[in-house]
Parts: sequence; structure tokens; C-alpha cells
Amino acid sequence: MLTVSFPPGKLDWIVWFALIPLLKNLENESYSNAFTLGLITGLAHYLTLIYWIVVVLETYGGLHFLLSFGVLLLLSLYLSLYPALFSFLICYVKITRFRVFMTASLWVSLEYIRAKALTGFPWCLLGYTQYKHLNLIQIADLVGVYGLSFLIVVFNVFIFSLLFDRQFRGHKKMYKWEVLIILLMAFLTLAYGHHRVSASGGDHRKQKSIKLSIIQGNIDQSIKWNPAYQGKTINLYQKLTRTTYRFKPHLIVWPETSVPFFFQNRTRFSNKVFEISKESGAHLIFGSPAYRRENSKTIYYNRAYHLSPNGELTGYYDKVHLVPFGEYVPLKKFLPFVHRLVPAAGDFASGKEIAPLKLPHLSAGVLICFEVIFPELARTHTKKGAEILVNMTNDAWFGMTSAPYQHLSMAVFRAVENGRPLIRAANTGFSAFISPRGKIINQSSLFRKEILNHEESLVDAPLSFYTRHGDIFAFAMLFINLINIFYILCYHKILIRMKPT
Repeated sequence: MLTVSFPPGKLDWIVWFALIPLLKNLENESYSNAFTLGLITGLAHYLTLIYWIVVVLETYGGLHFLLSFGVLLLLSLYLSLYPALFSFLICYVKITRFRVFMTASLWVSLEYIRAKALTGFPWCLLGYTQYKHLNLIQIADLVGVYGLSFLIVVFNVFIFSLLFDRQFRGHKKMYKWEVLIILLMAFLTLAYGHHRVSASGGDHRKQKSIKLSIIQGNIDQSIKWNPAYQGKTINLYQKLTRTTYRFKPHLIVWPETSVPFFFQNRTRFSNKVFEISKESGAHLIFGSPAYRRENSKTIYYNRAYHLSPNGELTGYYDKVHLVPFGEYVPLKKFLPFVHRLVPAAGDFASGKEIAPLKLPHLSAGVLICFEVIFPELARTHTKKGAEILVNMTNDAWFGMTSAPYQHLSMAVFRAVENGRPLIRAANTGFSAFISPRGKIINQSSLFRKEILNHEESLVDAPLSFYTRHGDIFAFAMLFINLINIFYILCYHKILIRMKPT
């Protein structure tokens, strides 16, 4: 039920009931059984949600199917620890007062920890299931995606309590208060969302219009890094870019590593990229691997370059949050048999700074590949003046799986949280233009060569509450739960001491 709530399916409404079977089975269970039930729930969910890891590792990592499945199983086991811990703590803490809200805050706390622990993996948090419902997701500019996760769990626990928990219905005073608060939360969420979506169409503040173009090259991952195809790749991007000239874009965006060689070396292929920039008369942002030599060591980066309409290199951004095992191998000394999936260079290093690319009259915050699933990166770009967010990615690794759909759904929230339009340029799709309210205005197809054009009106909008304060809501949930657990632990110790010997 959890898995089918996520894209590409159209059953996102199921998530509002998906936790009820788990909650029902946790009734009167021991701590160990509760942990086991949560672990089974997590395994059933994550093995079916991120199954595409097998495709990535087997097809592009060259691993045998059994080894690839073993990696999927290990990652799923790790992720399953969070619903297992959720189930264990529900039984251990024995929440009675404001059970609905305390249970939801516990789930959000664990989602927040998952987003931070071990470099973080906040892939497909519950709130992302609702990315198509504009009125619902507007609260993300206040409380982030965690606010949606909180609402979803609140309704799951509330419906479960109404159907199965007589003790909950027996506390009439508390029951009335919780019903009132839940109805008020639902009303305020939808009212706020309706107001934000309606207001975006009639904003008469100072605006500037910018024409944007995305080039989706659809380069096959199996030949992408083959030197024999470098010329063909650049010629293809040149040909596709020329089709935008009638539109007269101000900014053209190519995907992550769309230039599959070291652009900085100024080869004949690099010169072609400079020529395209001058010929188009537009600013060009594109991806390419880069390197820096330090003593006898070569350090590699996953880089986004910016060329001006005059063909001048005016800036670049190096990817800060790298993909474990994709761009570097954690604990490499202990895992010598594990290889990266990106054959372009050695292990990549993290960029030194999160800073937008400065264009004349425009500032673009670049998020490379799965950096878009980390809200703090988009938030930092916006705080530093980004007027648009640019997500460059190469989702060819995923093949024809659910991963590109999931990746796109998470990008929607970065636009809403920060009130900034988001341009998504993907090698094989999905490329898209996303409005500041999270509406997907234009979207490409998977595994097709496409050009997307869009004219965006940029409003001089103030920073959102979320941009200014970040995940203060999720942190508050975590703090409340830590205090609650600490209280319970101390209470248990006091009871044990009071028992007669």
C-alpha cells in the first residue's frame, strides 16, 4: 500500500490509509514483535520501491544479479530500521495523551533522521506522494515536505483509532479536542493552499520575463563515455540547440555531464561548445566532469559550467552532495572490490561552496542530479539570491523504471518550499519546467530527444518562511520526541527502584 502510493502509479490517495494494517497489528504486541513487524513492513515497502537499484548495478555497474540484489537487500534492511524503530517506540512509549499527533511526530522525527544520517537518504518520504495536489503541497513553504508527512500519518492514526481503538473513543474530552484540531488542520492546509495557488496567478509585483530552453539529448548511457562518440554527442546538442533560435531564449540548459569529456582542456570539442554559446546569443549552462591537480594528486569534480552569450566562461558550480557508490566509494579501504558506476574519472570530490551562478539580471541555483532531494541545498541557494533553481541530471542509469518518476516528484517540492521556479534538464527525461507553486508546466517524455521552451515571469518575491528557517518543524518534532522518550526512560527507572525487593 505504501509503495503504490508513490509515482508512477495513480493511487496516491492510498497513502492516507496505508499505515492502518501496521497499526492494527501492533496492538498488544511485545517490544520485540513490534520491531519485527515494522522491519517486515519496511522490507515489503523498500524492496518494491527502490527495486531499480538492481537495474543500475547490473546494467551499468557490471555486478551479477545476485550481488546487485544483495546490495538492494542491504539498503532496504537499513531503511527498514526506521519503520521498525517507529513500531518499537509506539509500543514502548505507550502514547495515551494526544496519541494521534505524538505518533505522527514520531514518524516525522525518524524521516528527519533518515535524511541526515550516514550522508542522508531522504528518498520518497511520505509527503512526496502528494506532489500533484497543488492545494495540499503549498504548506511546504512553511514546514517543508515533513509537514505533508505529518498530515498523512495524523489521518492514518486518526482513522485507525476511530475504527479499532475503543479506549481512544472512550476518552470523550480528548477525542473531541483531537477531532477539532484535525479538522482545523485540514481546513487551514487547504485554505492556505488555495490562497497561494490563486494568488500566484494575479501577482502584480515587479516582474521580469525570461525565455528558457531545455535540451534533452537522450544519449545512451552505454556509449556516453566512449571517446568515439564525443563528436557525435556535441554535434547532436548543437543541432538540437539551433532549433531554439527562433524562440530566442535567454538561457539554455543542457543536462548533467552532457559534455562527456574534460571541457576545461580546450579541445576541438570544447571549442564547439564555445561556438554554440556565441552562435545562440544565449547564456548556456551545461554539465561536464572537471579536475584539479594538487601536488601529485588529481581531484575530480562533477561540474556545471556557465558560458555567456559572448562565449566567455563566467562561472561554475561543483556538486557538493555526491552519490555514494555512484561518484565515490565510502570506506574504500575496506571495500576494494566495490567500483563506481561513473567511469569518466576517478572518485569525485565534493565542491567547496554552495553558491548560485550569477547571470546578468538573474541568479541560478544549480542542483546536480540527486542534490534535488536534499531540501537544505535548494534552500541555501535561494538564501544566497537564487531567483531560479536549475536541476541538471542524468537519469539514464535508471532505465525504464519508476525511479525517474520518483525523482521528478521530489523536485516539485524544492520549487514550492522556496517559491522559485525550477528548470529540470535530464539526459533521458524527465525534463520539466516547474512553477514556484509546484505545477509541472511542461514535461518531456522518457528516452526521447526533446526541446522544451518556456517563458517565465520572475516575481521579486520575498524569502519563504521555510527558506528563512529551514526544517524547524521537523526539528521541533524530533526534540519533542527525545524529551518524551527521556521522560519515559526516567519514569521506568523510578518504578523499578520503587518495587519491593
